[in-house]
Amino acid sequence: MILMDTRAEQRQSQTLSPRLQHAVRLLQMSSLDFGTVVRDVLGRNPFLEVAEEDDEESAAALETDATEFQDSGTGDVYDGPVEADQAQASDMADPPERVSDSDVWLADGATGSRTGHDGDVSALDFMVEETTLNMHLHAQLGTLAMSERDLLLAATVVESLDDDGYLRTPLNELLGVAGLEPAATLEEMQIALKLVQSLEPAGVGARDVAECLGLQLGAIACPRQRALAREIVRDHLDGLAARDVPALARSLDAPLGEVEAVCDRIRHLDPRPGWRLSSSRVNYIVPDVIVRKVRGSWGVQLNPAIVPRVRLNEVYAQLFQRHRGAENVEMGAHLQEARWTLRNVEQRFSTILDVAQAIVRRQRHFFDYGPMAMKPMGLREIAEEVGIHESTVSRVTNNKYMATPTGVFELKHFFSRAMVSANGKACSGTAIRGLIQDIIEAESSDQPLSDAEITRQLARQGLTVARRTVTKYRQMLRIEAVGRRKRHDTEAGVA
Repeated sequence: MILMDTRAEQRQSQTLSPRLQHAVRLLQMSSLDFGTVVRDVLGRNPFLEVAEEDDEESAAALETDATEFQDSGTGDVYDGPVEADQAQASDMADPPERVSDSDVWLADGATGSRTGHDGDVSALDFMVEETTLNMHLHAQLGTLAMSERDLLLAATVVESLDDDGYLRTPLNELLGVAGLEPAATLEEMQIALKLVQSLEPAGVGARDVAECLGLQLGAIACPRQRALAREIVRDHLDGLAARDVPALARSLDAPLGEVEAVCDRIRHLDPRPGWRLSSSRVNYIVPDVIVRKVRGSWGVQLNPAIVPRVRLNEVYAQLFQRHRGAENVEMGAHLQEARWTLRNVEQRFSTILDVAQAIVRRQRHFFDYGPMAMKPMGLREIAEEVGIHESTVSRVTNNKYMATPTGVFELKHFFSRAMVSANGKACSGTAIRGLIQDIIEAESSDQPLSDAEITRQLARQGLTVARRTVTKYRQMLRIEAVGRRKRHDTEAGVA
């Protein structure tokens, strides 16, 4: 017999409010993504405006520390910086009678940040429209004489290409995509594919690397070399990738010099032809903080290029507070969002700066002597020093970069677990990677060291590291295996 009863329990749990969840997501974003979000809010919120570069008020806003949050029935409400916003609130509560609404409105005329005129030319009007791979291929199809049915089938193939120019969708799956009546046959689709493969850039529409390289072999003028290259691409692609020219020469029964020349010609082909017409926009890494040595000590400062120049439009805020009513609920939400945005900007970059300064203090030997002096460090150490949670440190260091005199590093680069050496001292993985790189750079050109030999050398220096760990670190350094290094050195000596 099943007994059912009702029981009341009390439990305490922590939950994040929607605004706090949003603040956590903003903290984890890169500075470029965060700037995009701020610009989006700036474009739709009438209480935010762009601060001029020489605006002392915007610079002082970033230095404001004291802020308070209070929970009301409608959610979290941000009161803003204590000194600035309390002074502003007092002005709103008891505005001087001698200042009229028209005077306040006209006072904003000097900024001119939100005014515009019809016919103004935007900077976007001068931007060059980028030509994508699909646009380039459709333009070529438009110059060919073909029936409307064939054009539609070829366009279907073009729209199914990946960004690198490959067709990875089976042709039989494209039959239903075309939507023709009567339905297209597989033979028609193959003809359409051949038509697309005849377009520029050469190699587009290929279904694998061998087919892509084969479509580009027409650029080889010599018939003998072209035939030899076609055989290598068709039957010996693995040997070509391994750079084993002597083995290829034996398999092809061809002179070593001729095979080497053909292999060199094949390597100059483009295995990703679609990328030639990919977006020319380059996602550059913009450092969040800059580290410089001043008077013998390392200093950290925020990169001013990533800090959004945004401020509260006090004129609009004053006018809204004077005429606030029950029908202006939406405008009140905009004002609350504006203050919350300013708070997020301030808190985000203040936290980034605090974490970066703590990292530099603990890893100052790295900046003085290089990767070999990197100390093992965990998130908890920085969290305890800054006074925040480990998860916050993890979010702050995600997609954030530090510019140093020796290069630009992600903040996560400075964290690594401790590896105990034979003498009991802790060593970081970054230091071991630097030591592996030094060992490989000092190796003999005709007798490169294997990963096992590197492991033994590290052991003689008191570092017990597994061979698979050495292999992983070598791959992280983008250093080829011992066989490839020996072959490259041999080829360079022959050349």
